[in-house]
Amino acid sequence: MSFFNHTKNALVLAAACFVLQACSGTTASDTVSNTTASPSEIEVAGILAYTQAQVNKSLAEIPAYDSIPRNISPGQKQWNYVTINDWTSGFWPGILWYSYESSGDEQIKEKAIAFTEALKPILVQNKWDHDLGFMYYCSYGNGYRITKNPAYKEVLLAAADSLVTLYNPKVGTILSWPGMVEKMNWPHNTIADNMMNLELLFWAAKNGRKDCYDMAVSHAEVTMKNQIRPDNSMYHVAVYDDKGGQFIKGVTHQGYADNSMWARGQSWGIYGFTMCYRETGKEEFLETAQHLADKFIERLPADMVPYWDYDAPNIPDEPKDASAAAITASALLELSTMGDNQELQDKYRTTAERIIASLSSDRYLSKDQNNAFLLHSTGHWPNKSELDVPIVYSDYYFIEALMRLKRLNAGEKVATL
Repeated sequence: MSFFNHTKNALVLAAACFVLQACSGTTASDTVSNTTASPSEIEVAGILAYTQAQVNKSLAEIPAYDSIPRNISPGQKQWNYVTINDWTSGFWPGILWYSYESSGDEQIKEKAIAFTEALKPILVQNKWDHDLGFMYYCSYGNGYRITKNPAYKEVLLAAADSLVTLYNPKVGTILSWPGMVEKMNWPHNTIADNMMNLELLFWAAKNGRKDCYDMAVSHAEVTMKNQIRPDNSMYHVAVYDDKGGQFIKGVTHQGYADNSMWARGQSWGIYGFTMCYRETGKEEFLETAQHLADKFIERLPADMVPYWDYDAPNIPDEPKDASAAAITASALLELSTMGDNQELQDKYRTTAERIIASLSSDRYLSKDQNNAFLLHSTGHWPNKSELDVPIVYSDYYFIEALMRLKRLNAGEKVATL
């Protein structure tokens, strides 16, 4: 509890635990830790100080700027590293930019610059990648937002130019996995995750690449039409005819089954359509974000952190996914500022705060166990990969959610590029 600033929080925390359990009908496996903060009393500054301490521990261990943290194995304190070409490579520099923005620590800024600029060769080595938004918007994008370095702007525009080469005008979406075309007989596939990469295109459209706007809008509209089921859950993957553009089928890759609700896929949808509404003002995107959010919230377990798939067969013994919780909390904070339905806005803000409170509890904070922020994320359950471990994108969206909450508490807007 040393990262909380005031001893009075101990009483607030215990009371909050009681309230959350009483209102949620908890089971033993879902009980919120007795260190969970009240949604209205989250000590954001204290939790951000904790994240900075964890960042400093990681920085002391990372061997080189092209060694990018990805996950931490059970029983291990240090990160496992990937190369800059891994789809997650932008999250660590993004974490550093948020940590610098929060703390003003110039040493962290220097590290953020070094890890960001280490990613530049991706555009030569791995240019046709639908995840260029994740790689570059989280790193160079946050760097440009904070520093306005004109060199970062040029890299972001080059990344957008590469991303749009995967756009198929017959389908109206960006191709997600070229390797799956032959392997899975998916002529053109689009994954829920790809909604996140549209933010890079919307930014590029405002900075001289006007065609990027129409491509991003089309991708969102086609996804909205075909990838969302009647019950407002999302398919992970939509498969299309690459010649005629017809929707063939919805399937999964990382979820439990084709018709199940993979938690992180739903989170990508909530965040992506919220962002699309911000960038376009199209009411259908707002309504879609709200429907997806309502579905996610409706099925949340008592501790506000979803199981890796809402329809996995062995709940409550299935692994949790803190990454889906963190992504959704960040998205809900922005969604709570949109539209004119005060009841919905209050619901999304309160839910986001409760998720953050749970993630800030002893149950989910890594603390001295390892160098990450959060425990209990699940990467790819069907492949038995990254099961119930810290994962870097969970930490990225957690610190982003904290920074968004800090701004909203101060009466400011959510920061965007």
